Amino acid sequence: MKVIFLQDVRGSGKKFEVKDVSDGYAINMLIPRSLAQPATASALTKLEVERSRMAAEKNIQADLLHKNLSELEGKQIHFKVKASEQGHLFASIHKEDIVARLKEELRIDANPDFIELAHPLKSLGEHEIVVSVKDQKAKFKVIVEVQK
Repeated sequence: MKVIFLQDVRGSGKKFEVKDVSDGYAINMLIPRSLAQPATASALTKLEVERSRMAAEKNIQADLLHKNLSELEGKQIHFKVKASEQGHLFASIHKEDIVARLKEELRIDANPDFIELAHPLKSLGEHEIVVSVKDQKAKFKVIVEVQK
């Protein structure tokens, strides 16, 4: 059965991917849990509309961020988090957290896809983060401190 994944499903498919899966898996697991929907003609049309809307939205965000890259260069954002005595964070800091803090502290709206972060931040201290938009890059610092 052909399905459209509505969420990422480990080992099966990514969000908005159209894929053939076994009938039993689709009917008993994916569809009842709203992880996927049958790939009907109307659903595929809606999928294309949604993909194009998301691409347009991402382009708009890229254009806005491209204009604000010079503003971002060299800035700092701060996180106060709980950490062990060895300096390891109890909860790591992800791209989404950095984007939210950029919006909160610097009033810069970004998409997590534009942030180059190999893995989530898991230690205290200064971390240099690179934002890449349309072949232009800006670096800023994330300072992670212990919450008292």
